[in-house]
Amino acid sequence: MTTEDIIDRLRELQDVLCRKIALEREIIEIPKSLSSQEELVLRLKQNYIARNEEYVECRQRESEFRNMLLQAESEREKAEKKMDSIETQREYEALDKEIKDAANKEHNYRRDLQLAEQKVAALKTDMDANKELVDQQAAELAERKISIEEELSERNNQLSEIINEEKKLTANLDPELIFKFERIIRKKGGRGIVAVRGGVCNSCHMILPVQFANAVRLGSGVLSCPYCSSILYYEEIAEGEEDFFNEELAGSLVDLDNIEDDEFEEDEEFEEFEEKLSAEAEE
Repeated sequence: MTTEDIIDRLRELQDVLCRKIALEREIIEIPKSLSSQEELVLRLKQNYIARNEEYVECRQRESEFRNMLLQAESEREKAEKKMDSIETQREYEALDKEIKDAANKEHNYRRDLQLAEQKVAALKTDMDANKELVDQQAAELAERKISIEEELSERNNQLSEIINEEKKLTANLDPELIFKFERIIRKKGGRGIVAVRGGVCNSCHMILPVQFANAVRLGSGVLSCPYCSSILYYEEIAEGEEDFFNEELAGSLVDLDNIEDDEFEEDEEFEEFEEKLSAEAEE
């Protein structure tokens, strides 16, 4: 396979890889849309549980106030029945005080019971509304999960088709070249192969050493830009454009010795993306 054939194949492959990378990112990002809805449902459930605990406590206090009210009423009624059997003023005063104390307790317990009943009713209304909201959000979440599963299934099918396209295009190509080419595309946002026009890399816009640029023009193998690592192919300049193919403006091959080979160093974002893809594959 000639250098020109390889370059043509890489141009086609670049489009396929861009579509593959975009789909891989979608497959990772799509489930994240559930996070906010899941957090909302969780908060609503926690609020419902807290309200339910408060409701149970209020019901218990309501029951206690009702029992104390019944006891106070019973004490007052018993004291009132004794009035018919008193014989002395002292007995009357003591019994009258007992009746008043019981009536005072009865009044206080009735007031506390009414407040407790009001709070229980308010909490019950709030809980019913909260439960309805929880059920609604949970149902929407379940529907969304089904939708996302279908969406992910569709994306995975598309990804399988793209991978098949990729396999056809990469047949008979150097695996190491393909590996490096894909990493360049991931790192540079979809541009892995660019033109050299007038001795200038069309990706980083750096003037290339003249011998190197000539080697690209002559198709002397698959060459990468020494400045940005993009794979290069030659493209004729349009009439009127400046040509940097001269010794004064262009660099030389000696300049390449001082360029650090950072072609395939991974940045943090790429490493994180690779880890996510690996995790998805394992699942």
